[in-house]
Amino acid sequence: MLIESMYPKSFASDNHAGVHPTILEAMAAANHGDAPAYGDDSWTSAFEEKIKETFGPAAEGFAVLNGAGANMVGLALMLGRYDAIICADSAHIATHEAGASERLLGVKLMTVPTGDGKLRPSDIKSRLHGIGNPHEPQPAVVSISQTTELGTTYSPAEIAALTETAHESGLRLHVDGARLANAAAYLECDLRAITTDAGVDVFSFGGTKNGALAAEAVIVLDPSLANAVPFLRRQSLQLASKMRFISAQLTALLTDDLWRHNAAHANAMATRLANGLADIPGISLAYPVQSNAVFATLPHAAAETLRRRYLFHYWDEPAGTVRWMTAFDTTPEQVDDFLEDIHKAAAM
Repeated sequence: MLIESMYPKSFASDNHAGVHPTILEAMAAANHGDAPAYGDDSWTSAFEEKIKETFGPAAEGFAVLNGAGANMVGLALMLGRYDAIICADSAHIATHEAGASERLLGVKLMTVPTGDGKLRPSDIKSRLHGIGNPHEPQPAVVSISQTTELGTTYSPAEIAALTETAHESGLRLHVDGARLANAAAYLECDLRAITTDAGVDVFSFGGTKNGALAAEAVIVLDPSLANAVPFLRRQSLQLASKMRFISAQLTALLTDDLWRHNAAHANAMATRLANGLADIPGISLAYPVQSNAVFATLPHAAAETLRRRYLFHYWDEPAGTVRWMTAFDTTPEQVDDFLEDIHKAAAM
């Protein structure tokens, strides 16, 4: 109730949005009678089949509770005790998961500075010099975020190039897909084009930021890895007892392209917001708008004026850069009202 009473609309995170009505209906439909626990139910079987239908017959899907947990389970599949992960310095696993990779997996993150949040093949190669040296951690996984933490998006060709470089060096490729749907909607491709067809080994599929309630999935495309997931998921505290309610949500998202509808709308609202900023003096975009994130740089006084009415966060406070997120339920009217207030704040 605090947000409802203080803020007309949150632009802080797509996590702040509610649950899509179709997903609520799917959960309600699963809420009849008893069902076996821990995934031995018909809803989870339907979800697993939907994963194969969407990502290919070799794909194995495992429902989990949250995005950080999905990353930990997915990465754990591919790492040994002395291994390391190559990732961008802005990657979620490096900046917003409280050091979970280091603490829970016991591995080193070999971060690479990037201007747009995206790794290139040359970035992978720059971290391979210690392979075979017992004095150095051994890179085993390349992890990318799709979309990146800066709202930018990898094309299918860019992911394929990373996968090729990783595989040539004996590494595997992991994708943090918390906003995978937003990337595919922006690229106007299917989900398979930026995962299975690009040679990815393991990835997460995010539902929570796209209209679901605590519903994510770990998708394994390398058949040699799938058998370990049930044990790692349990050990990582990501095995839900009443899994039917998570599975039902994910199946609903993957049915009739609901994932695309939700993500495309969120992206469109971000584009509407970005376009509306173009004629406001003193405000500029920090990064290209390729998803549902708008990073804008504006005077601190204007940002503070807006923060008294709207919920959003600084991304780089010294630089005056903020992050504005849109969601599946953001309306054009809400964006336009926000833009009107941005105009007023910038004119003060």
